[in-house]
Amino acid sequence: MIEISDKSNLLEQKSYKFSLQDVDEPNFFRDIYNYDQIPKIPFNHRRSPMNMPKEIWITDTTMRDGQQSVEPYTVKQITDLYKLLSKLGGPKGIIRQTEFFIYSKKDREALDKCRDLGLKFPEITAWIRATKEDFRLVKEMKIKETGILVSCSDYHIFKKLHSTRGKVMEHYLSVVKSAFDNGIIPRCHFEDITRADFYGFVVPFINELHKLSEECKIPVKIRACDTLGYGIPFSEVALPRSVPGIIYGIQEYSDIPSEYIEWHGHNDFYKAVTNATCAWLHGACAVNCSLLGIGERTGNIPLEAMVVEYASLKGTLDGMDPTAITEIYDYFRKEIGYDVPPMTPFVGANFNQTRAGIHADGLLKDEEIYNIFDTEKLLNRKVQVTVSKTSGLAGIAFWINSHYNLLGTEKEVSKRSPLIAKIKEYVDKQYEDGRQTLISDKELTDLVEKFSDIKSDIK
Repeated sequence: MIEISDKSNLLEQKSYKFSLQDVDEPNFFRDIYNYDQIPKIPFNHRRSPMNMPKEIWITDTTMRDGQQSVEPYTVKQITDLYKLLSKLGGPKGIIRQTEFFIYSKKDREALDKCRDLGLKFPEITAWIRATKEDFRLVKEMKIKETGILVSCSDYHIFKKLHSTRGKVMEHYLSVVKSAFDNGIIPRCHFEDITRADFYGFVVPFINELHKLSEECKIPVKIRACDTLGYGIPFSEVALPRSVPGIIYGIQEYSDIPSEYIEWHGHNDFYKAVTNATCAWLHGACAVNCSLLGIGERTGNIPLEAMVVEYASLKGTLDGMDPTAITEIYDYFRKEIGYDVPPMTPFVGANFNQTRAGIHADGLLKDEEIYNIFDTEKLLNRKVQVTVSKTSGLAGIAFWINSHYNLLGTEKEVSKRSPLIAKIKEYVDKQYEDGRQTLISDKELTDLVEKFSDIKSDIK
């Protein structure tokens, strides 16, 4: 049977109604996930069309998933980070929501402090276990939306919950019904979706959720959780690992609109950012991230990365303030004591820093040659050069010009300056004598001080 599709406005075969496959034996996809081997990537050569929504946004899990891998944040730290999230997301709320734990007194106090700030964005939501009792806390806190963990792979259903697909679905539906009864919007976190039977459990479950939502006249949100980072963004990859297939399938085989579809990923296989972008491109309005990517194991999707991805895809920052990214980095480093790996994009100490003399020479001529964008304007981070045995005359010259704010002025020091030659002589001697460490900023400053006859020319 064919009919005009409301989604594509084309004649299509009437969608097959997927029903729950309540199997006796779990499907662990052992041909893909053989535990003593690296997981395989199967292809089926089916393409899922790109269909990026007109409006996309970011949601945050810094205070929830982010806190699971570090020492708990204080009330003040949570409040400060919330303010920084609001500044970064801008007045349009591109960082739309952030989720909180609500089980401890401290977490509830922090939530109240953030809410008392009166900021429009990010909206505050909660996260709870799939138990009816937990809704009491959500209701008491007067929170309009909460995340609910709903495990969807047979690994979790059979191995963790010691149950069956049918019993688990029945339980989850009753929990969601409790959310509706309390007037709360449920956000169902489909845990381990990249190892789940998509057509035998995920789609039928989503359709039952939507049916319940229609009856109660309260929306239900779907968060597709790539819990172990197995998702693959490549075209023509087969389920259950296909990110395009998952996002397209949720839209195609259910009536859940894009604005209620969200992607949550982890970075176990270095694909967190790419998978999140892929989710946007294939129809999810929201991607769920944490500041600096801090989260379970290898971490979540770095929120600051998706700010840049958003601007790349949309051609605009839409009011977001990326200088807040540097403030966030400084806050984690100075106030929380969290060490960010120096090579981390956009925030690490070395992300726009070079040691190579040939790069420094290019920066002296025009920083655009070797800098990814105007990092000083957009991130409040000047291009930097670290002096080592490979820095050469150009590297030393750039360091001095940058350190003393001489770049672009009439006092800018040439790499042919006598000062540079004298410092280069010192640097070369250090490494000839076996030095392995970098030349510190203090050393370089002292060297400029030492050669006082030249120092006066650059002040």
